[in-house]
Amino acid sequence: MTASNIMIIGAGIGGLTTALAFAAKGHEVDIVEQASALSEVGAGLQVSPNASRILIALGLGQSLREAMISPHEIVLSSGRSLRKITHVPCGRFAEDRWRAPYGVMHRADLQTLLLDAVIAQPNCYLHLGQRIQSADIGSLHLQLNRPVADLIVGADGVWSQTRGRVPSAPQPRFTGQVAWRFKVGAEAVRTVLNPANVTAFLGSRTHLVTYPLEQGTTINMVAITRGTNPGETWAEQEAATQRRELLHAFAGWHPDLLFILRNAPEMTCWPLFEVPDGKWHDGARTMLIGDAAHAMTPFAAQGAAMAIEDGYELAQAFSQTRGGELAPTLERYVAARRVRIARTRSRGAFNQFAYHARGPIRFGRDLVLSLKPPESLAADLDWLYCYRATGL
Repeated sequence: MTASNIMIIGAGIGGLTTALAFAAKGHEVDIVEQASALSEVGAGLQVSPNASRILIALGLGQSLREAMISPHEIVLSSGRSLRKITHVPCGRFAEDRWRAPYGVMHRADLQTLLLDAVIAQPNCYLHLGQRIQSADIGSLHLQLNRPVADLIVGADGVWSQTRGRVPSAPQPRFTGQVAWRFKVGAEAVRTVLNPANVTAFLGSRTHLVTYPLEQGTTINMVAITRGTNPGETWAEQEAATQRRELLHAFAGWHPDLLFILRNAPEMTCWPLFEVPDGKWHDGARTMLIGDAAHAMTPFAAQGAAMAIEDGYELAQAFSQTRGGELAPTLERYVAARRVRIARTRSRGAFNQFAYHARGPIRFGRDLVLSLKPPESLAADLDWLYCYRATGL
């Protein structure tokens, strides 16, 4: 296919990755973002091998390795006793097995990495501070004095404005879960948390994920449990009320973890929304990717990775379009991605069931996990982490 004009709505991790993937194919890309400056919410994220493989292919390997921390293990532990249930080895084992690195890093660091690459890419044009409404997206090229887009990509998150261009697209729904996010100094919690590992502490209807940031000097913590729907605004609750709700949800957990939860500074509470399966494109020239198309719960830690896969594979598919038949190309892309997304979503649902198990199910879970060799647990992730996006 000859070079085309692509418009991407949203300059988050998915949008910037998509821009780089299209630009690498020779297309001109406009990235439109309503924020006047880019800043990622949330402290950190896990970069699994299926995502890092794509970032490396886009030329970001060295920068990624410098910004990312490679944990020694992914550990599952009891939130009540701190007892280690099982683990999956990482580090060199992960890279040898899955042929790409596994790591954790600040979301802002990954976004900055991508942004620097976009700015250095002559085929990319970044437009910040553009107020975006669904009805105006089709005419944005006039406002920006840019050519008409051959493809509009909605990478604008769970509350996507681009979704309004896709008839009958599914709408976000509250999952019944909320996430408290905060950071603590590694030295202050070293007797409880190992800064070399990613650790998921499991409990009844709750779990707590911890992993290192800032060269291991800081621990990122995400506590997930049931909660109420505050609506689309995501407004932060009053701090004292927020803290009481969190401590009530984690009642019965180990005193050392409760001490951390009780005294953690600058905690924010985020409701978790998902977008159920449905239409991702309008049959013409608008396509949704990432959370705009299929936001899912974080129990498989694959939200950013799926957006990265989406954008890269969309660029490969679009560039193979022949004879101007874009709609069939988009249908084939969606059909392939839908299978992958469904399996990943199912894995997240399974993890939620396992992590939040109670009573006899919890005892059975711990017994089964403790009896499985770590290499066997790693093998269970091969389908997810060994995945090679189209074109790799």
